[in-house]
Formats: sequence, structure tokens, C-alpha cells
Amino acid sequence: MSTDQVGIVSSLWRYPVKSMMGEVVISTGISEQGIDGDRAYALVDNDSGKIVSAKNPKLWPNMFSFRSRYSSKNVAAGKAVITLPDGTTVSSDQNNVNAVLSSALGRDVTLVSQVPKNPQLEEYWPDMEELDNRDIVTDENMPAGTFYDLAIVHILTSSTLEKLAEVYPDGQFDVRRFRPNIFVNSGAGNAEFVENEWIGKTIAIGSEVKLKITEPCPRCVMTTLAQGSLQRDTGILRAAAQNNNAHVGVYAEVIQAGSIQCEDPLTIVRD
Repeated sequence: MSTDQVGIVSSLWRYPVKSMMGEVVISTGISEQGIDGDRAYALVDNDSGKIVSAKNPKLWPNMFSFRSRYSSKNVAAGKAVITLPDGTTVSSDQNNVNAVLSSALGRDVTLVSQVPKNPQLEEYWPDMEELDNRDIVTDENMPAGTFYDLAIVHILTSSTLEKLAEVYPDGQFDVRRFRPNIFVNSGAGNAEFVENEWIGKTIAIGSEVKLKITEPCPRCVMTTLAQGSLQRDTGILRAAAQNNNAHVGVYAEVIQAGSIQCEDPLTIVRD
């Protein structure tokens, strides 16, 4: 068996509470359930029973003003700490956490760690001719037993962001917009949208972890939303739609668990 290096891990990201901003980590465990602690919590809209998602910014316009992190490097022993838009914090184990979050969001919500049966979320489709749906909200099923949209691991390369910035130079193609778990420095001179070439292949990260790249990652309105210093910009999604079928990055499943860290080499495994 031989390997071909295609990049190095530039940064690792996890999002303790679905659709909130997350945290960068230097190293992490990864298993068949994904990055340790990623999307371990979500909010449920008590009126509809659906999972709260920034995919419907008409209903949840300020989800990216909330940030979640863990109180300990040991995720299993820690608790999720949520920073509200006003800078105050609330933790997942506080008795009044639901009241605090409901007040901040202006809707009645419950923070949960157990996935409801048949979880669903709502997705708003911008009025953009390049998309299959336009200016409507659809109900979207989520993978059973998870708070993920479609898959448990999302990988993005620097080459893809560089290509998108080339075709739309006015856009801020910051990694934060795309919420990957693993951001890869794919180096200079690589093919545009290089991770598309990995689909169907096995990728090794460091000395332990192996991932099967399963499919491209379809993008949605979330990439266009304001967050931190990034401005709202529908051109971000339009650039992806016009140049890569609205895909940015790829999804993967874990076929060998272990630990990964920044600066680990990323290689394609060849039999």
C-alpha cells in the first residue's frame, strides 16, 4: 500500500451546538460519530418540534451571534458554554438555560443532547436562478440519530477558497463561512476544487485516522450570512453555484478512528 500526500491539516473546527459559531482546536479525537463533541447539542423549536437551524435565517436571523465551546479539553467531562450576543454566557447544565436562550432568541426553545426521532429542520432557498429551489422554505430530513445536516465530517481545502476568490474577488472567502471540520492547506499549484478529485477515495490523516470521501458538500444560504467581521453576501453562494455546482468541500465517513492534529499530513491511500 502506498500513499500520496495532498496537503496538511491547517485547522480543526467543532461546533458544540448546532448552527451556532464554534471553536478551533489544535487536536481532537475522531470516531464514526465524527469529531469529538461536534454538534453534540441542538436547539429544538418548541412550537414546531423541528431542529433550530441557521439554514432558515428568516426564522432564526441571529444564530451566528451565538458562540458555543466546551468548558474542558476533555469534552466528555465538560459542558457546553454558550456566549450570547450581549456577551453573557450560559452553560448547558444551568437550570435556566432554556429560559435564557428562549429570551435571547425571541422564541421558545429547548437545548437538547438527545436526538429526537426523525429529526427535521427548515431550509430557506434564496431567490437565485442557479438553485433548484427559489425563495421558498423546505422541510429537510436529517440523518437519524444525529444533529448533522447530511454527513458527519466536512473537509475543505485552501485551493477551493483560492479559486472562489479568483472568480469573485469582491467576496470574503473566509473559512468561517463554510464551517468545515477539517481545513486543509493543499499547497500552491493544485487543481481548482481539488477535493472533488478525492470523492470515492480513502484519505489518511496522520498515523491513525482514515476517512472515506463520500460526496461533494452542497452549500446553502448559511454561507451568505454575516458573522463576526464577515458581511452578508449572496455573491458567495452564487460564485459556488456558477463555478462548482454550489459545492464547496466534501463530506466523509470515518473508517478508522483515532486522533488528528494540526500539521498532520493528509494522504490518499492507494492499494
